[in-house]
Amino acid sequence: MLSVVNPFDWRTVVLAKHAQHVALNHFPIALFIAGVAFDWLAARTKRETFATAAYFNLTAAAAFVFPVLLSGVIAWQWQLEGQKVKGILLYHLVFATASALMILLSWWIHFRARRGEPVSLPGWRIPLEIFGVLLIMVTGHLGGFLSGVNS
Repeated sequence: MLSVVNPFDWRTVVLAKHAQHVALNHFPIALFIAGVAFDWLAARTKRETFATAAYFNLTAAAAFVFPVLLSGVIAWQWQLEGQKVKGILLYHLVFATASALMILLSWWIHFRARRGEPVSLPGWRIPLEIFGVLLIMVTGHLGGFLSGVNS
């Protein structure tokens, strides 16, 4: 007999072994990709509104990096019962760390540029941010295998 879980039960949301990581990781992914898109538009159109939107999206993405990393460690301990870090779990950890560093680096570049007047961003930031998006895609793909979605 299948047990039916109420999706509106707070215990299901809070106490699920990996639910927090799965839910939280979408925020920095979406915010970073939107920030990169706004940054690209700002570079192409020279509009300050796009640059401002990029900065705030990258700032929010950077803020979410830490809770996502923490929830990932907790999910590893609870859901995967602290199994040895090898195989897909190792690759996911390496790419997640690289993705987090790329998000923080992209935010830092924008933060430093906004401190000076006028705002001057380096031209190499766009390829760097696109590389960050690719890292995030690989990290999410590997995470899908760990969660059972891509099995």
